[in-house]
Amino acid sequence: MFLKRLFDIILSALAIIILSPVFVIIAILVIITDGLPIIYKQQRVGKNCKMFTMYKLRTMTNRIVEKDIADLGDSSRITKIGKFLRKTKLDELPQLFNVLKGDMSIVGPRPELKSRLQYYKTHWDKVYSVRPGITGNSSIIFRNEEELLKGVDDPQQYYIDVLLPKKIAMYEEYVDKRNFIYDLLIIFKTIMSIFFGKKYDKI
Repeated sequence: MFLKRLFDIILSALAIIILSPVFVIIAILVIITDGLPIIYKQQRVGKNCKMFTMYKLRTMTNRIVEKDIADLGDSSRITKIGKFLRKTKLDELPQLFNVLKGDMSIVGPRPELKSRLQYYKTHWDKVYSVRPGITGNSSIIFRNEEELLKGVDDPQQYYIDVLLPKKIAMYEEYVDKRNFIYDLLIIFKTIMSIFFGKKYDKI
């Protein structure tokens, strides 16, 4: 949709300009606490299931890790500043550049790892018929995902068996319901969730 893309470009550009001092401060803190690099890059699934490089502020130590796995339930490598960035979702800020480039949208299904497309295969074409988003209905509902995964024996399997199907259902719900007003509602509830701790059972 032309209106959605125009909205993404304007909002992401304005946010980058306004938040540039925050970027600089966080970058300095990341360097001071754990050195370079500042940005963490990972291949994620985008529109039409094509891969793209997603950017995040680095929240984990420089220990070498496999690039196509997530640190589900493992907080041992998260830096002190990383804990703050994750809690406040500030680690997602570089994805504004992904939005500006056209890889992502402000609102949409979250971009999953390619390895997860082997599960629930019949759903992904619909999910990624739209651009993935920085935030979305599943992002709000599962904002405490890390806490959920800490309490299980096998976080990876729990994510695949329990959380991923629920997320996929929400991704598909977004695709079915998406419109400009719905996007604004998700953005509003994202702000309420992050800054005011508001919890939602549904969007």
